[in-house]
Amino acid sequence: MKRIVLVAMGVAIYGAVLYGQTAKSCESLKSVSLADTTITAAEMVPAGPLQLPRAQGRGPAAPPPMAPAHCRIAAVLTPSSDSHIEVEFWLPAADWNGKFEAVGNGGFAGVISFPAMAAALREGYATASTDTGHKGGSAAFAVGHPEKYVDFAWRSIHEMTVKAKALITEYYGRPAQLSYWNGCSTGGRQGLKEAQRFPEDFDAILAGAPANYETHLHAWTVEVGMAAIKGNENILPASKMPIINKAVLAACDSLDKVKDGLLNDPRKCRFDPGTLLCKGSDTENCLTAEQVAVVKQIYAPAKFKNGDLIFPSFEPGSEMTWASVVSNAAPPQIGLDTFEYLTYADPNWDWHNFDLDRDTLAADKRDDGVIDAIDPDLSKFKAHGGKLLMYHGWNDTAIAPENSINYYSSVLQKMGSKQSDWYRLFMVPGMQHCGGGPGPNQFNGMAALERWRESGVAPDMLLADHVTGATVDMSRPLCPYPQVAVYKGAGSTNDAANFSCKAP
Repeated sequence: MKRIVLVAMGVAIYGAVLYGQTAKSCESLKSVSLADTTITAAEMVPAGPLQLPRAQGRGPAAPPPMAPAHCRIAAVLTPSSDSHIEVEFWLPAADWNGKFEAVGNGGFAGVISFPAMAAALREGYATASTDTGHKGGSAAFAVGHPEKYVDFAWRSIHEMTVKAKALITEYYGRPAQLSYWNGCSTGGRQGLKEAQRFPEDFDAILAGAPANYETHLHAWTVEVGMAAIKGNENILPASKMPIINKAVLAACDSLDKVKDGLLNDPRKCRFDPGTLLCKGSDTENCLTAEQVAVVKQIYAPAKFKNGDLIFPSFEPGSEMTWASVVSNAAPPQIGLDTFEYLTYADPNWDWHNFDLDRDTLAADKRDDGVIDAIDPDLSKFKAHGGKLLMYHGWNDTAIAPENSINYYSSVLQKMGSKQSDWYRLFMVPGMQHCGGGPGPNQFNGMAALERWRESGVAPDMLLADHVTGATVDMSRPLCPYPQVAVYKGAGSTNDAANFSCKAP
């Protein structure tokens, strides 16, 4: 009789958790004791629009995201004497899906990713995000603070994850069934770092456009940013980008048998900028000899003097977003930050004296693998049952897309060519950095990752849309690299059903 009662109680408790009742009240979590953790708030937040702080210097305020009712826990983590890592944990008050989704950051972080947390919450996940241990999007925080350097590099994410799992268990009375990572750019790097350094933290990782070779990425950022600067003036104005893009598409758009303004694999494009050389005086419809040389330099990868690759560069077809990188009087600040603050700890470091070989080697020596996430040995993550889904847009001009291919290839070289049962890369024609652009750039990578990890259904393709306003005006399949989407020869080229994934 006692056994029947106990079984019934167990079923009742499980049912209560499943339908939203919790083992502890939200407010009681403020008194939970966790190592190196000060919980500053534990409160129920009703369903509705979230009133979020606006990060300084991060553009105009966006409409507040909607979120279901949840338990909000704010905390400060201090794993070192110089750490001050702010973290938020949001736990659904009802209809928890039983899983945890941590979300990543962008740039040098310095802000909690509230909109991404809200998106995870709407899908039923318990979720968490961190400012990575500092405020503001500059790397100046690292000068004289080596522990904060480590916090940004990897420690804040791992510590957040450990604490999130503990709080989830406290609140719901049971642990999360599975833990997922979702991040792009810096968030992609964070995901790869977790797979490399803490392979049991996550069961599956969605890593977009990863900034995983950050020292080399920012050396390239400075180098390509300087390409068009003569003295302190830029000789390649933004007004020239459309004519370059138009010429690229005229030369290469039909290589994949579909004229749609997209290049399936831009590496096959053999566009010669010299075809745009002005026949007489400089006009908006041609390039001067100096500008032709600059464009050729921009397309070229950054290399050491001995010929070894530092970082790949822009791909043909991406020209419409070059301006933010190469049409200014100084290289992008995010690249300069790596040298001013992380490498030389000198805010007066003069980029005019940048030397690609010397300064890249200095950045590598200073970092020594702390931030960079380039270890190709993911065998422990694989052994844990982990799944890794990476994606990168071919029109990305913040992080050259071939960087993702290079990392993917390094893993296969290290672990063997047959790794598709746990690791796949999707290259996205026309997509810019983490989204946007003229190509199919909206897809549900998390849904594909869930099916793969939970049901063993590997993503043989991802259905992606291009949306204008509220209208889907194009759909295409995204294919696991090195496959590409090939038109079947009949039907609308805006309909994914008329394409199939094939090896090149």
